Amino acid sequence: MELIINVKQAGRKQALFEKQVIEIDDIGNQPSLQELITAVVKQQVITYNSKPFERNLLPFLTDEQIADQTSSGKISFGSIYNEQKADVVKAQETALQAFEDGMYAVFADDEELKLLSGQTSLSPDTVITFIRLTFLAGGYR
Repeated sequence: MELIINVKQAGRKQALFEKQVIEIDDIGNQPSLQELITAVVKQQVITYNSKPFERNLLPFLTDEQIADQTSSGKISFGSIYNEQKADVVKAQETALQAFEDGMYAVFADDEELKLLSGQTSLSPDTVITFIRLTFLAGGYR
């Protein structure tokens, strides 16, 4: 099943991912938010784990790569320095706990999904948006 996702962060003008199409397990047309999150996390972990670990002696970026990364606000070589593979089940548990703790919000088009057990209707053009929330440090007196 194909899914269109956005990933945004509060306080940033540019989205981290904008309308990226990903292929997830078939979860039906009316999945619960929990099923949606676990399917997206599984896909992302599989993608992460499939990236080859490589060490470049002289890393470089082309002008085109630099221009593409400039729009996101971060230019990097995209290297993975940790050789450990991510665990799908642990990542899913962590993502669900982070949602329950209010670390991010999920929207289906313009509707906020607030309950893990709540169902949403998915169509081929539904855009799922994950927004990382930023907490303010400090306090006032």
